[in-house]
Amino acid sequence: MTQKSQMTFSQMKKAALVVAAALFMQMLDSTIVTTALPQIASDIHVQQSTASLLVSTYMLFAAIFIPLSGWLAKKMRRKYLFLFAVGLFTVSSVLAGLFNNLTYLLIMRAIQGMAGALMVPVGRLIILENTEPKKMLQILSYLVWPALIAPAIAPLLGGYVINSLSWHWIFFLNLPIGLLIIFFGFTYLIDDNDRVAAPFDLVGFLLVAVAAGALLIAAEVLSHGLSLLVWGILCLAVAVIFFVLSWRHLQTVDEPLFSLEPLKVKTFRVYETGGSIFWLTIGALPYLLTLILQVVFKWSPITAGTYVIFIFLGNIFIKPFTTFIIQHLGYKYALVVALALASLSTFAMAGFQAGTIKAVIALVAFLSGVGRSLALTAYNSLSYSELTKEQKNSANTLASVLQMLAQAFGVGLAATIVALLSQVVSLRVAYQLTFLLVGILSLYPLLEVLTLPKDAGSETLS
Repeated sequence: MTQKSQMTFSQMKKAALVVAAALFMQMLDSTIVTTALPQIASDIHVQQSTASLLVSTYMLFAAIFIPLSGWLAKKMRRKYLFLFAVGLFTVSSVLAGLFNNLTYLLIMRAIQGMAGALMVPVGRLIILENTEPKKMLQILSYLVWPALIAPAIAPLLGGYVINSLSWHWIFFLNLPIGLLIIFFGFTYLIDDNDRVAAPFDLVGFLLVAVAAGALLIAAEVLSHGLSLLVWGILCLAVAVIFFVLSWRHLQTVDEPLFSLEPLKVKTFRVYETGGSIFWLTIGALPYLLTLILQVVFKWSPITAGTYVIFIFLGNIFIKPFTTFIIQHLGYKYALVVALALASLSTFAMAGFQAGTIKAVIALVAFLSGVGRSLALTAYNSLSYSELTKEQKNSANTLASVLQMLAQAFGVGLAATIVALLSQVVSLRVAYQLTFLLVGILSLYPLLEVLTLPKDAGSETLS
Protein backbone atom coordinates (compact mmCIF):
# COMPACT_ATOMS: atom_id res chain seq x y z
CA MET A 1 0.00 0.00 0.00
CA THR A 2 1.40 3.43 -0.86
CA GLN A 3 2.06 6.16 1.63
CA LYS A 4 -0.57 8.30 -0.07
CA SER A 5 -3.33 5.78 0.52
CA GLN A 6 -2.39 5.51 4.21
CA MET A 7 -3.08 9.19 4.90
CA THR A 8 -6.59 10.26 5.71
CA PHE A 9 -7.89 13.71 4.82
CA SER A 10 -7.72 14.65 8.51
CA GLN A 11 -4.06 13.60 8.67
CA MET A 12 -3.27 15.58 5.52
CA LYS A 13 -4.88 18.70 7.01
CA LYS A 14 -2.85 18.38 10.21
CA ALA A 15 0.36 17.85 8.25
CA ALA A 16 -0.42 20.85 6.05
CA LEU A 17 -1.03 23.00 9.14
CA VAL A 18 2.38 21.99 10.53
CA VAL A 19 4.08 23.10 7.31
CA ALA A 20 1.91 26.23 7.22
CA ALA A 21 3.10 27.08 10.73
CA ALA A 22 6.71 26.83 9.55
CA LEU A 23 5.94 29.12 6.63
CA PHE A 24 4.21 31.51 9.03
CA MET A 25 7.26 31.56 11.33
CA GLN A 26 9.57 32.25 8.40
CA MET A 27 7.42 35.04 6.94
CA LEU A 28 6.71 36.62 10.32
CA ASP A 29 10.42 36.66 11.10
CA SER A 30 11.44 38.21 7.78
CA THR A 31 8.67 40.84 7.98
CA ILE A 32 8.95 41.78 11.62
CA VAL A 33 12.71 42.40 11.39
CA THR A 34 12.01 45.31 9.02
CA THR A 35 9.89 46.93 11.74
CA ALA A 36 12.75 46.67 14.22
CA LEU A 37 15.53 48.04 11.99
CA PRO A 38 15.53 51.61 13.43
CA GLN A 39 15.96 50.34 17.00
CA ILE A 40 18.52 47.73 15.97
CA ALA A 41 20.52 50.39 14.12
CA SER A 42 20.45 52.64 17.17
CA ASP A 43 21.49 49.90 19.60
CA ILE A 44 24.41 48.60 17.53
CA HIS A 45 25.45 52.14 16.46
CA VAL A 46 25.14 51.84 12.68
CA GLN A 47 23.13 53.61 9.97
CA GLN A 48 19.69 52.18 9.22
CA SER A 49 20.84 51.46 5.66
CA THR A 50 23.58 49.27 7.14
CA ALA A 51 21.15 47.56 9.49
CA SER A 52 18.99 46.70 6.47
CA LEU A 53 21.71 44.17 5.59
CA LEU A 54 20.00 41.95 8.16
CA VAL A 55 17.08 41.63 5.74
CA SER A 56 19.19 41.40 2.59
CA THR A 57 21.54 38.77 4.04
CA TYR A 58 18.64 36.56 5.06
CA MET A 59 17.03 36.72 1.61
CA LEU A 60 20.36 36.20 -0.15
CA PHE A 61 21.23 33.00 1.71
CA ALA A 62 17.67 31.71 1.42
CA ALA A 63 17.68 32.19 -2.37
CA ILE A 64 21.11 30.60 -2.75
CA PHE A 65 20.31 27.49 -0.73
CA ILE A 66 16.75 26.77 -1.88
CA PRO A 67 18.08 24.72 -4.87
CA LEU A 68 19.95 22.54 -2.38
CA SER A 69 16.68 21.57 -0.70
CA GLY A 70 15.50 19.49 -3.66
CA TRP A 71 18.72 17.46 -3.77
CA LEU A 72 18.78 16.89 0.00
CA ALA A 73 15.13 15.80 -0.16
CA LYS A 74 16.26 12.92 -2.39
CA LYS A 75 19.13 11.91 -0.12
CA MET A 76 17.44 12.11 3.30
CA ARG A 77 14.16 11.38 5.01
CA ARG A 78 12.21 14.54 4.30
CA LYS A 79 10.37 14.53 7.61
CA TYR A 80 13.62 14.66 9.57
CA LEU A 81 15.21 17.13 7.16
CA PHE A 82 12.23 19.44 7.67
CA LEU A 83 12.37 19.12 11.47
CA PHE A 84 16.14 19.69 11.46
CA ALA A 85 15.63 22.87 9.41
CA VAL A 86 12.93 24.09 11.82
CA GLY A 87 15.27 23.43 14.74
CA LEU A 88 18.17 25.24 13.07
CA PHE A 89 15.96 28.20 12.18
CA THR A 90 14.66 28.40 15.75
CA VAL A 91 18.07 28.12 17.41
CA SER A 92 19.73 30.67 15.09
CA SER A 93 16.81 33.04 15.70
CA VAL A 94 17.17 32.83 19.47
CA LEU A 95 20.95 33.27 19.20
CA ALA A 96 20.42 36.37 17.03
CA GLY A 97 18.74 38.09 19.95
CA LEU A 98 21.54 37.52 22.44
CA PHE A 99 24.22 40.05 21.39
CA ASN A 100 24.37 43.60 20.00
CA ASN A 101 26.97 43.07 17.28
CA LEU A 102 26.40 43.59 13.55
CA THR A 103 28.79 40.88 12.33
CA TYR A 104 27.35 38.36 14.78
CA LEU A 105 23.78 39.27 13.75
CA LEU A 106 24.61 38.91 10.05
CA ILE A 107 26.05 35.43 10.64
CA MET A 108 22.92 34.36 12.53
CA ARG A 109 20.69 35.81 9.78
CA ALA A 110 22.71 33.91 7.16
CA ILE A 111 22.14 30.67 9.09
CA GLN A 112 18.45 31.53 9.37
CA GLY A 113 18.31 32.05 5.62
CA MET A 114 19.89 28.65 4.96
CA ALA A 115 17.51 26.97 7.40
CA GLY A 116 14.50 28.70 5.86
CA ALA A 117 15.66 27.60 2.41
CA LEU A 118 15.36 23.98 3.56
CA MET A 119 12.40 24.30 5.89
CA VAL A 120 9.60 25.59 3.65
CA PRO A 121 10.37 23.86 0.30
CA VAL A 122 10.93 20.47 1.98
CA GLY A 123 7.79 20.82 4.06
CA ARG A 124 5.74 21.76 1.00
CA LEU A 125 7.20 18.81 -0.93
CA ILE A 126 6.00 16.43 1.80
CA ILE A 127 2.48 17.78 1.37
CA LEU A 128 2.62 17.74 -2.44
CA GLU A 129 3.72 14.13 -2.72
CA ASN A 130 1.31 12.79 -0.10
CA THR A 131 -1.86 14.55 -1.24
CA GLU A 132 -4.35 12.99 -3.62
CA PRO A 133 -5.11 15.14 -6.70
CA LYS A 134 -8.77 15.55 -5.76
CA LYS A 135 -7.74 16.95 -2.34
CA MET A 136 -4.95 19.18 -3.69
CA LEU A 137 -6.90 22.44 -3.75
CA GLN A 138 -8.23 22.06 -0.21
CA ILE A 139 -4.92 20.98 1.30
CA LEU A 140 -2.67 23.50 -0.48
CA SER A 141 -5.04 26.31 0.45
CA TYR A 142 -3.73 25.95 4.01
CA LEU A 143 -0.26 26.92 2.79
CA VAL A 144 -1.49 30.28 1.47
CA TRP A 145 -2.71 31.52 4.84
CA PRO A 146 0.74 32.31 6.32
CA ALA A 147 1.68 34.45 3.32
CA LEU A 148 -1.45 36.51 3.96
CA ILE A 149 -1.56 36.72 7.75
CA ALA A 150 2.11 37.18 8.69
CA PRO A 151 2.63 40.50 6.82
CA ALA A 152 -0.67 41.78 8.24
CA ILE A 153 0.16 41.24 11.91
CA ALA A 154 3.95 41.74 11.79
CA PRO A 155 3.97 45.59 11.94
CA LEU A 156 1.52 45.69 14.87
CA LEU A 157 3.16 42.78 16.71
CA GLY A 158 6.62 44.16 16.05
CA GLY A 159 5.66 47.62 17.31
CA TYR A 160 4.14 46.18 20.48
CA VAL A 161 7.15 43.94 21.22
CA ILE A 162 9.68 46.71 20.57
CA ASN A 163 7.82 49.29 22.66
CA SER A 164 7.10 46.92 25.54
CA LEU A 165 10.35 44.94 25.58
CA SER A 166 13.17 45.34 23.04
CA TRP A 167 14.05 44.32 19.49
CA HIS A 168 15.77 41.20 20.83
CA TRP A 169 12.36 39.69 21.60
CA ILE A 170 11.29 39.66 17.95
CA PHE A 171 13.84 36.85 17.53
CA PHE A 172 12.86 35.12 20.77
CA LEU A 173 9.26 34.89 19.50
CA ASN A 174 10.33 32.05 17.22
CA LEU A 175 11.28 29.79 20.15
CA PRO A 176 7.76 28.73 21.23
CA ILE A 177 6.58 28.60 17.60
CA GLY A 178 9.53 26.44 16.55
CA LEU A 179 9.15 24.06 19.49
CA LEU A 180 5.44 23.59 18.72
CA ILE A 181 6.21 22.89 15.05
CA ILE A 182 8.80 20.25 16.01
CA PHE A 183 6.41 18.61 18.49
CA PHE A 184 3.45 18.44 16.11
CA GLY A 185 5.75 17.66 13.18
CA PHE A 186 6.94 14.47 14.88
CA THR A 187 3.31 13.60 15.57
CA TYR A 188 1.53 14.45 12.32
CA LEU A 189 4.05 14.43 9.48
CA ILE A 190 4.05 11.11 7.64
CA ASP A 191 6.65 10.77 4.91
CA ASP A 192 8.72 7.66 4.22
CA ASN A 193 10.18 8.70 0.90
CA ASP A 194 12.66 6.46 -0.88
CA ARG A 195 16.18 7.83 -0.80
CA VAL A 196 17.87 8.25 -4.16
CA ALA A 197 21.61 8.01 -4.84
CA ALA A 198 21.64 11.24 -6.88
CA PRO A 199 25.04 12.88 -7.48
CA PHE A 200 25.37 16.51 -6.44
CA ASP A 201 25.42 18.91 -9.41
CA LEU A 202 28.01 21.34 -8.03
CA VAL A 203 28.29 23.34 -11.27
CA GLY A 204 24.51 23.74 -11.44
CA PHE A 205 24.36 24.79 -7.79
CA LEU A 206 27.07 27.43 -8.25
CA LEU A 207 25.49 28.81 -11.44
CA VAL A 208 22.03 29.08 -9.88
CA ALA A 209 23.47 30.51 -6.65
CA VAL A 210 25.37 33.25 -8.48
CA ALA A 211 22.34 34.06 -10.65
CA ALA A 212 19.99 34.26 -7.68
CA GLY A 213 22.48 36.16 -5.55
CA ALA A 214 23.22 38.68 -8.29
CA LEU A 215 19.51 39.31 -8.84
CA LEU A 216 18.88 39.94 -5.14
CA ILE A 217 21.91 42.22 -4.91
CA ALA A 218 20.64 44.07 -7.98
CA ALA A 219 17.24 44.48 -6.33
CA GLU A 220 18.86 45.88 -3.17
CA VAL A 221 21.14 48.25 -5.10
CA LEU A 222 18.36 49.45 -7.41
CA SER A 223 16.13 50.19 -4.42
CA HIS A 224 18.54 53.04 -3.49
CA GLY A 225 17.60 54.96 -6.63
CA LEU A 226 19.79 56.79 -9.13
CA SER A 227 22.89 57.04 -6.97
CA LEU A 228 23.70 53.37 -7.55
CA LEU A 229 21.82 52.83 -10.82
CA VAL A 230 24.88 51.81 -12.86
CA TRP A 231 25.95 49.23 -10.27
CA GLY A 232 22.41 47.91 -10.10
CA ILE A 233 22.28 47.46 -13.86
CA LEU A 234 25.66 45.69 -13.82
CA CYS A 235 24.44 43.29 -11.12
CA LEU A 236 21.29 42.70 -13.12
CA ALA A 237 23.34 41.95 -16.24
CA VAL A 238 25.43 39.42 -14.27
CA ALA A 239 22.21 37.81 -13.03
CA VAL A 240 20.80 37.50 -16.56
CA ILE A 241 24.05 36.00 -17.89
CA PHE A 242 24.19 33.41 -15.12
CA PHE A 243 20.50 32.57 -15.46
CA VAL A 244 21.12 31.82 -19.14
CA LEU A 245 24.16 29.70 -18.24
CA SER A 246 22.12 27.92 -15.55
CA TRP A 247 19.31 27.21 -18.00
CA ARG A 248 21.68 25.71 -20.58
CA HIS A 249 23.50 23.64 -17.96
CA LEU A 250 20.32 22.23 -16.38
CA GLN A 251 19.01 21.29 -19.82
CA THR A 252 22.13 19.44 -20.94
CA VAL A 253 23.62 17.74 -17.86
CA ASP A 254 22.65 14.13 -17.17
CA GLU A 255 21.95 14.61 -13.44
CA PRO A 256 20.92 18.27 -12.97
CA LEU A 257 20.50 19.97 -9.61
CA PHE A 258 16.80 20.07 -10.49
CA SER A 259 15.03 19.19 -13.72
CA LEU A 260 13.39 21.72 -16.06
CA GLU A 261 11.04 18.98 -17.28
CA PRO A 262 8.02 20.35 -15.32
CA LEU A 263 8.11 23.50 -17.48
CA LYS A 264 6.78 21.41 -20.36
CA VAL A 265 3.48 21.14 -18.45
CA LYS A 266 1.48 24.28 -19.27
CA THR A 267 -0.40 24.49 -15.97
CA PHE A 268 2.94 24.63 -14.16
CA ARG A 269 4.63 26.86 -16.74
CA VAL A 270 2.04 29.64 -16.43
CA TYR A 271 2.84 29.90 -12.72
CA GLU A 272 6.56 30.26 -13.41
CA THR A 273 6.08 32.91 -16.11
CA GLY A 274 2.94 34.94 -15.46
CA GLY A 275 2.88 33.84 -11.83
CA SER A 276 6.40 35.21 -11.29
CA ILE A 277 5.32 38.56 -12.71
CA PHE A 278 2.34 38.45 -10.36
CA TRP A 279 4.68 37.85 -7.40
CA LEU A 280 6.76 40.81 -8.59
CA THR A 281 3.71 43.08 -8.39
CA ILE A 282 2.91 41.64 -4.95
CA GLY A 283 6.33 42.84 -3.79
CA ALA A 284 5.99 46.26 -5.42
CA LEU A 285 2.46 47.38 -4.53
CA PRO A 286 2.57 47.64 -0.69
CA TYR A 287 5.92 49.42 -1.03
CA LEU A 288 4.55 51.93 -3.56
CA LEU A 289 1.31 52.53 -1.68
CA THR A 290 3.13 53.10 1.61
CA LEU A 291 5.49 55.66 0.06
CA ILE A 292 2.93 57.60 -1.94
CA LEU A 293 0.81 58.01 1.19
CA GLN A 294 3.77 59.05 3.37
CA VAL A 295 6.12 60.89 1.01
CA VAL A 296 3.67 62.48 -1.44
CA PHE A 297 0.45 62.87 0.58
CA LYS A 298 2.39 63.58 3.82
CA TRP A 299 0.43 61.10 5.92
CA SER A 300 2.00 59.86 9.14
CA PRO A 301 3.55 56.37 9.07
CA ILE A 302 0.80 55.08 11.37
CA THR A 303 -2.00 56.47 9.18
CA ALA A 304 -0.35 55.19 5.99
CA GLY A 305 0.20 51.77 7.55
CA THR A 306 -3.44 51.61 8.61
CA TYR A 307 -4.58 52.00 5.01
CA VAL A 308 -1.96 49.68 3.51
CA ILE A 309 -3.12 46.96 5.88
CA PHE A 310 -6.43 46.93 3.98
CA ILE A 311 -4.56 44.93 1.30
CA PHE A 312 -3.95 42.21 3.84
CA LEU A 313 -7.48 42.48 5.23
CA GLY A 314 -8.75 41.80 1.72
CA ASN A 315 -6.41 38.79 1.55
CA ILE A 316 -7.83 37.36 4.75
CA PHE A 317 -11.47 38.21 4.04
CA ILE A 318 -11.73 36.25 0.78
CA LYS A 319 -9.63 33.29 1.88
CA PRO A 320 -12.47 31.18 3.38
CA PHE A 321 -14.34 31.44 0.07
CA THR A 322 -11.50 30.79 -2.39
CA THR A 323 -11.93 27.00 -2.57
CA PHE A 324 -15.67 27.38 -3.25
CA ILE A 325 -15.04 29.99 -5.96
CA ILE A 326 -12.35 27.94 -7.70
CA GLN A 327 -14.41 24.75 -7.57
CA HIS A 328 -17.39 26.49 -9.21
CA LEU A 329 -15.56 28.68 -11.74
CA GLY A 330 -12.63 26.37 -12.46
CA TYR A 331 -9.02 27.47 -12.29
CA LYS A 332 -9.04 29.39 -15.57
CA TYR A 333 -11.97 31.67 -14.83
CA ALA A 334 -11.16 32.03 -11.13
CA LEU A 335 -7.73 33.30 -12.19
CA VAL A 336 -9.28 35.60 -14.80
CA VAL A 337 -11.50 37.18 -12.14
CA ALA A 338 -8.69 37.42 -9.57
CA LEU A 339 -6.05 38.81 -11.92
CA ALA A 340 -8.50 41.28 -13.48
CA LEU A 341 -9.43 42.54 -10.02
CA ALA A 342 -5.77 42.87 -9.03
CA SER A 343 -4.92 44.74 -12.26
CA LEU A 344 -7.93 47.09 -12.05
CA SER A 345 -7.13 47.99 -8.45
CA THR A 346 -3.52 48.76 -9.44
CA PHE A 347 -4.74 51.10 -12.19
CA ALA A 348 -7.08 52.70 -9.63
CA MET A 349 -4.10 53.35 -7.33
CA ALA A 350 -2.45 55.26 -10.17
CA GLY A 351 -5.32 57.74 -9.91
CA PHE A 352 -4.91 58.46 -6.19
CA GLN A 353 -4.62 62.15 -5.31
CA ALA A 354 -4.00 63.89 -2.00
CA GLY A 355 -7.70 64.73 -1.91
CA THR A 356 -8.92 61.22 -2.69
CA ILE A 357 -11.52 60.10 -0.16
CA LYS A 358 -9.79 57.85 2.34
CA ALA A 359 -12.60 55.31 2.23
CA VAL A 360 -11.95 54.93 -1.51
CA ILE A 361 -8.25 54.28 -0.88
CA ALA A 362 -9.17 51.66 1.73
CA LEU A 363 -11.68 50.01 -0.63
CA VAL A 364 -9.21 49.83 -3.54
CA ALA A 365 -6.51 48.37 -1.27
CA PHE A 366 -9.04 45.86 0.08
CA LEU A 367 -10.10 44.75 -3.43
CA SER A 368 -6.44 44.43 -4.42
CA GLY A 369 -5.98 42.06 -1.49
CA VAL A 370 -9.05 40.04 -2.50
CA GLY A 371 -7.67 39.58 -6.02
CA ARG A 372 -4.20 38.66 -4.77
CA SER A 373 -5.51 36.05 -2.33
CA LEU A 374 -7.78 34.34 -4.85
CA ALA A 375 -5.07 34.37 -7.54
CA LEU A 376 -2.40 32.91 -5.23
CA THR A 377 -4.68 30.11 -4.05
CA ALA A 378 -5.64 29.20 -7.61
CA TYR A 379 -2.07 29.45 -8.95
CA ASN A 380 -0.66 27.42 -6.05
CA SER A 381 -2.90 24.41 -6.65
CA LEU A 382 -3.13 24.62 -10.44
CA SER A 383 0.65 24.66 -10.86
CA TYR A 384 1.01 21.15 -9.38
CA SER A 385 -2.31 19.72 -10.59
CA GLU A 386 -0.97 17.93 -13.68
CA LEU A 387 2.55 17.02 -12.56
CA THR A 388 3.70 13.48 -11.86
CA LYS A 389 5.13 12.57 -8.47
CA GLU A 390 8.62 12.44 -10.02
CA GLN A 391 8.27 16.00 -11.36
CA LYS A 392 7.10 17.59 -8.12
CA ASN A 393 10.49 17.75 -6.41
CA SER A 394 12.11 19.77 -9.21
CA ALA A 395 8.94 21.81 -9.71
CA ASN A 396 8.83 22.71 -6.02
CA THR A 397 12.47 23.81 -6.03
CA LEU A 398 12.10 25.90 -9.19
CA ALA A 399 8.87 27.54 -7.96
CA SER A 400 10.41 28.40 -4.56
CA VAL A 401 13.44 30.09 -6.13
CA LEU A 402 11.46 32.12 -8.68
CA GLN A 403 8.81 33.17 -6.17
CA MET A 404 11.36 34.58 -3.73
CA LEU A 405 13.38 36.34 -6.44
CA ALA A 406 10.33 37.87 -8.11
CA GLN A 407 8.88 39.19 -4.88
CA ALA A 408 12.21 40.66 -3.77
CA PHE A 409 12.95 42.21 -7.15
CA GLY A 410 9.56 43.95 -7.21
CA VAL A 411 10.64 46.52 -4.62
CA GLY A 412 13.93 47.29 -6.38
CA LEU A 413 12.23 47.68 -9.74
CA ALA A 414 9.53 49.98 -8.33
CA ALA A 415 12.09 52.14 -6.52
CA THR A 416 14.19 52.49 -9.67
CA ILE A 417 11.24 53.47 -11.85
CA VAL A 418 10.14 56.11 -9.33
CA ALA A 419 13.69 57.49 -9.11
CA LEU A 420 14.06 57.70 -12.90
CA LEU A 421 10.66 59.27 -13.52
CA SER A 422 11.09 61.81 -10.71
CA GLN A 423 13.95 63.34 -12.74
CA VAL A 424 11.52 64.54 -15.42
CA VAL A 425 8.14 64.84 -13.64
CA SER A 426 6.93 65.70 -10.14
CA LEU A 427 7.24 63.06 -7.44
CA ARG A 428 3.45 62.60 -7.33
CA VAL A 429 3.30 61.95 -11.06
CA ALA A 430 6.33 59.65 -10.82
CA TYR A 431 4.50 57.44 -8.33
CA GLN A 432 1.30 57.51 -10.36
CA LEU A 433 3.14 56.52 -13.54
CA THR A 434 4.91 53.72 -11.67
CA PHE A 435 1.54 52.36 -10.50
CA LEU A 436 0.39 52.57 -14.11
CA LEU A 437 3.44 50.65 -15.38
CA VAL A 438 3.02 47.97 -12.70
CA GLY A 439 -0.64 47.69 -13.73
CA ILE A 440 0.32 47.24 -17.37
CA LEU A 441 2.88 44.61 -16.35
CA SER A 442 0.20 42.78 -14.38
CA LEU A 443 -1.88 42.34 -17.56
CA TYR A 444 0.53 39.70 -18.86
CA PRO A 445 -0.49 37.01 -16.32
CA LEU A 446 -4.14 37.72 -17.17
CA LEU A 447 -3.56 37.35 -20.91
CA GLU A 448 -1.53 34.18 -20.37
CA VAL A 449 -4.23 32.57 -18.25
CA LEU A 450 -6.74 33.14 -21.06
CA THR A 451 -4.74 30.64 -23.16
CA LEU A 452 -5.42 27.82 -20.67
CA PRO A 453 -8.02 25.20 -21.57
CA LYS A 454 -11.32 25.55 -19.75
CA ASP A 455 -10.79 22.29 -17.84
CA ALA A 456 -7.20 22.98 -16.75
CA GLY A 457 -6.46 21.17 -13.48
CA SER A 458 -10.00 19.76 -13.35
CA GLU A 459 -8.94 16.49 -11.71
CA THR A 460 -8.17 18.41 -8.49
CA LEU A 461 -11.63 19.99 -8.37
CA SER A 462 -13.73 17.08 -7.13
